[in-house]
Amino acid sequence: MAKSFPQYFKRVFDDYQVLVQVNPETLTGIELILHPDGKIEKTEMEFDEEIFEDLAADEFIHCNVLEFQMQLAKTK
Repeated sequence: MAKSFPQYFKRVFDDYQVLVQVNPETLTGIELILHPDGKIEKTEMEFDEEIFEDLAADEFIHCNVLEFQMQLAKTK
């Protein structure tokens, strides 16, 4: 079976942005909340099998791995 790679999503709200990494094999991932003051909240997540439908319903769009990883690096 071919390995599936994580998928990345984002949504920009009025004064903050949310980035989400989803591993489709394990349904785990990371949520980053970027606040206007530069603070970044990182949360390890466990998703259900409807995560992709939920993200679409909440108007998240695909983003690239580099965008996510650059923000993730700031949390270390």
